Amino acid sequence: MSEECTHDCSSCSANCSSRNEIQKELPHEGSKIKKVIGVVSGKGGVGKSLVTGLLAVQQTRKGYKTAILDADITGPSIPKMFGLHEKATGDESGINPVVSKMGTKVMSINLLIENEEDPVVWRGPVIAGAVKQFWTDVLWDEVDYMFVDMPPGTGDVPLTVFQSLPVDGIVIVTTPQDLVSMIVSKAVKMAELMNVPVLGIVENMSYVKCPDCGKEISVFGDSHVDEVCNKYGLRLLGRIPIDPKLAGACDKGMIELSSVPEFDIE
Repeated sequence: MSEECTHDCSSCSANCSSRNEIQKELPHEGSKIKKVIGVVSGKGGVGKSLVTGLLAVQQTRKGYKTAILDADITGPSIPKMFGLHEKATGDESGINPVVSKMGTKVMSINLLIENEEDPVVWRGPVIAGAVKQFWTDVLWDEVDYMFVDMPPGTGDVPLTVFQSLPVDGIVIVTTPQDLVSMIVSKAVKMAELMNVPVLGIVENMSYVKCPDCGKEISVFGDSHVDEVCNKYGLRLLGRIPIDPKLAGACDKGMIELSSVPEFDIE
């Protein structure tokens, strides 16, 4: 423990004995959640929400009961992808998640605020508290796989999730650019500090397929993801192309009807 320790681990990433003694928050008594998987990245704009949605759709199609905890409080996009615009309801016993057409349970700040287009202008500790309440105050019922859509970076919310939730592993999302090594490095090192396993990497915007000849064109240059996987001993879970049809399905709230790549997370 550092001599400057304030005993407030929510704002600290040091891997000390105090952190290892932190007790995870218990979910709502009406929740039975088997696996919690975080979807993370060292920077924004790489497609964490898309990957989160696709993972949930894949596991739902396999017959699992899935849920998404949207921890990206200031930039929530999960409800729109799933076509969810109604508000979450609740009573003194807790909050009920909104359920998609195929059965994925979702809790997001956009399902609670009056106007989904209003910005959430909150400070870090308040945002972190809201994420924790999504775990403790929501009646998730039985869930086989809960996917947590993280905000970018390694700030308050990722720390809160890693410290408060029993995260079984994380999926790192990246893109085929020279920055990929730095982005993945940040996520891997944070996972190590938090003692959370890395399940693998998903490369988004990997290529675009020519509609005429079928050739795969590397819009962002050659991929470096294989090198990074070898460097950190990680699995490449899949590559997602730039697909206008998939983007259109997400914009229309129809991600559950789209074609889904196969990600081996089991």
